Amino acid sequence: MIYSMTGFAAATQDTPQGTLTLELRAVNHRYLDVSFRIEESLRAFEPALREAIAARLGRGKVECRLSYSNRQDRDDGLQLNLALVRQLVQMGHLLQEYVSDSRPLSIADILRWPGVVGGDSPTADTLREPVLELVKRALDDFTASRAREGEKLKGFLVERIDGMEAIVAGVLPHLPRLISAYQEKLSARLKDAMGAGDDERIRQELALFAQKIDVDEELGRLRAHFSEVRRVLAKGGAMGKRLDFLMQELNRESNTLGSKSVAVETSQASMELKILIEQMREQIQNIE
Repeated sequence: MIYSMTGFAAATQDTPQGTLTLELRAVNHRYLDVSFRIEESLRAFEPALREAIAARLGRGKVECRLSYSNRQDRDDGLQLNLALVRQLVQMGHLLQEYVSDSRPLSIADILRWPGVVGGDSPTADTLREPVLELVKRALDDFTASRAREGEKLKGFLVERIDGMEAIVAGVLPHLPRLISAYQEKLSARLKDAMGAGDDERIRQELALFAQKIDVDEELGRLRAHFSEVRRVLAKGGAMGKRLDFLMQELNRESNTLGSKSVAVETSQASMELKILIEQMREQIQNIE
């Protein structure tokens, strides 16, 4: 299976007193970087969440959000935090001494203040099992999302490899003719420059130049890299760094093909190869 580093998943878990909500978002990154946005009452679960995420993901910048909301239909009664209410009233009076035109806190303002009204809050022990179950389901959905995106990326890369193999296959039959035509043209120029009497020197120069423009080795390495990309994609697993290295090798051989070009056909082939390689490189950045 191939996994994209980008993905999203959200899951909820009901408890007798309320609902837990967990969200996972990820984008590409050189290594695994997990950040948390967790309510203070749930902060004790951060190590367990970090461990669970690290066990399932290898790379990516991941944001994990965990929150808890009380049930609206609870019948166990609401409790008023009188100590907090007294603090708010005192602060309101103190503020009015310094800001004369400020209005006092209303009852509605005080009731809306976080922590003033609430029921019996669940303990960490009672929430542990629901949180662990929630993160497991969220990671399952998240992994499935990344796998679906990974399959799309695989199809994209295979199409580009097919295109590059077609480019190389289209150039190969024409190379002997293109090189021969260029050698004849070069031979005529050398004879004009050196005179008709030094045929051995002309043959030496042509043989030396033929070695310089020979691209069989580059084309062979390109085909080998194509096969390796296909093998890596078929194997699955974490492959982003390996594919990125192969793109560097493909680009190097394509550049050499262009620098040795003696005809429009090979120059065009080199350019088309580099365009496809760059398209692949951009998408590979999203693969784990």
